[in-house]
Amino acid sequence: MLGLYTHSEHFELVHHRVLTQAAVMFKEALSCFLYLSGLLQQAIDPCIYPELLPVKTVDHQQYLGKWYFKAAVSHTEADIQQFRALDNSWFAMEETANDTLQLTGHMRIGDACIKQTWTYHLQPERDDLELEGRPQRRNLLWSGKWANCPDCIVFQEVEPPLNETGTVDSLHRHMLYARHSDVKDELVTAFLKNAVCHNMQASVRPPQEKEFCA
Repeated sequence: MLGLYTHSEHFELVHHRVLTQAAVMFKEALSCFLYLSGLLQQAIDPCIYPELLPVKTVDHQQYLGKWYFKAAVSHTEADIQQFRALDNSWFAMEETANDTLQLTGHMRIGDACIKQTWTYHLQPERDDLELEGRPQRRNLLWSGKWANCPDCIVFQEVEPPLNETGTVDSLHRHMLYARHSDVKDELVTAFLKNAVCHNMQASVRPPQEKEFCA
């Protein structure tokens, strides 16, 4: 009986070691599989996707204040053509009333300074800003992830096709804004590269060769 017991105990010990080694090998194989799957996913879809900031849930107070326009991208040149005349521009976002934001732009075109104001409303049923006078336009806020810039924000404007049978948006562009006028070039370059990855080939960057308007 003693010999039989010892043999059984030895068998259980060996069996336990085999199971332990198998579990370790399985975990290593699973880790390797997940790593390779990640590489494959990046190869199939290497694009970086920004994080949407739904205006009905995000603390919009943190986005008030001054923003500098750094770049604009789109699928078509027509959507960003108006920005090519700009040397520089900065914007001030203010809360003028409950659920109402006012954006004031100070834009330099040549030697002239142009000031323009837009009013946006926060609607409880929408995850974007409603532009006063253009309720059909979607105005979405995205994090600065596209530019690897925590002090940046991406503003997207989208308008539907001009007619019911159309399949292409009549307006679709993304604009990069930064808290500082001297944001690093590599951050803007990252934004432009990620835009190209999403098939937005048209882009523009203001040269900022002249003084900012007051």
